[in-house]
Amino acid sequence: MNPNRWTFAEGRVDLRRPHREPRPIELKALPAPVTADLARSALVVVDMQNDFCTEGGWLHSIGVDVSPLAPAIEALRSLVPAARAAGVPIVWLNWGNREDQANVPPGVAHVYDPEGRGAGIGAVMPNGSKVLTKGSWGAALVDGLTAEAGDLHVDKYRMSGFWDTPLDSILRNLRVDTLFLAGVNSDQCVSSTLVDGACLGYDVVLVDGASATTSPAFCHEATLYNTRQCYGFSCDSADLLAALSAAPTSKDGS
Repeated sequence: MNPNRWTFAEGRVDLRRPHREPRPIELKALPAPVTADLARSALVVVDMQNDFCTEGGWLHSIGVDVSPLAPAIEALRSLVPAARAAGVPIVWLNWGNREDQANVPPGVAHVYDPEGRGAGIGAVMPNGSKVLTKGSWGAALVDGLTAEAGDLHVDKYRMSGFWDTPLDSILRNLRVDTLFLAGVNSDQCVSSTLVDGACLGYDVVLVDGASATTSPAFCHEATLYNTRQCYGFSCDSADLLAALSAAPTSKDGS
């Protein structure tokens, strides 16, 4: 059932949305424990793509050690199915640039090709994949993570997933209040999306352990600090997994 639709019966339009029974979970979090409603939550998984996470991908090809991202992949292998089983929407938020890059501003292009060598977004890798381009191997989910029917996919073109994308519209139509954010890099695209989400009025929870970065470790720690200090909460992936596994189900089985 779509949670954001009117109904029509006997010549009358009913503007009330379908009622959704709350499904609260108690979750260890910082700076304070929280109660979250799974009926109004989504798991947003950011940039778990070959170009960032896999040896032979773009990041690895420019000399970046991608091994610090492996624990996040492993955590999400359990967390995503548990969230799905608990009826929480999964949103795969990934770079998926247009072939012509018509909507990519110069500042974004420069970040990925700071010396102007044509080695950034859209560059052709030795395996034939175009860097972070929609439909390419590099833009696909990393091995070990699988999207299923019913999951949502949003292509993004900035560090934040809210700019120039339908993410906000999708979440509002799902009637979501709380965003659990995971993925890579925690201090860049995950953080940018989290900050914009908080500014738009969503509750934001950064899932530590299911988010990681190839930046120095202090960057991840600063992201956790800033999240707790200014925007919302952080929780450990194992604690969220336990809460999801013990979560009540709705009457319709979700």
